[in-house]
Amino acid sequence: MADDLWLVVGLGNPGPSYAGNRHNVGFMVLDLLADRVGARFRAHKGRADTVEGRLAGQRVVLAKPKCYMNESGGPVASLRDFFKIPADRIVVVHDELDIPFDTLRLKLGGGDNGHNGLRSLTTSLGTKDYLRTRVGIGRPPGRQDPADFVLKDFSGAERKQLPLLVDRAADAVEALVSGSLETAQNTFHVDPD
Repeated sequence: MADDLWLVVGLGNPGPSYAGNRHNVGFMVLDLLADRVGARFRAHKGRADTVEGRLAGQRVVLAKPKCYMNESGGPVASLRDFFKIPADRIVVVHDELDIPFDTLRLKLGGGDNGHNGLRSLTTSLGTKDYLRTRVGIGRPPGRQDPADFVLKDFSGAERKQLPLLVDRAADAVEALVSGSLETAQNTFHVDPD
């Protein structure tokens, strides 16, 4: 078992047409983390693009599944098995409708709250007990269908704040892998000014 290795997964949909979608904020955070590691994503046999390196002094595998969000559990379970990483050393970065835009929440376990990527992960991993970096995207305006909302790009106003949000989410991941969940929560569960 890889006692000192972390698996950090960003959820999103592959391809340029989805790149700026709210649903792809997990991929955005992973791209920044790969920059921090100083490496580029490469194809891994487990249907994911991965980067191996050090983040906040910890050995990490960064991963972006190469499938649609609702099928991401298979590639993540494959990586878990390949690297022999226990569920409590898996950090999943994903968008969250029920948290206001520009807000982060960190937790261990919990339900999927209608998030198809989390549902797929929980089913494939056989447990809910993995760490989550939840990046708030807010609720859709008016009567817009949440499924449509998450597949739309961030608004102009949101795009101005997005780099800071992605940076804070990357910092939160570093705090999770280098410290404790409670310490990271105390640092990042403050609403931005």
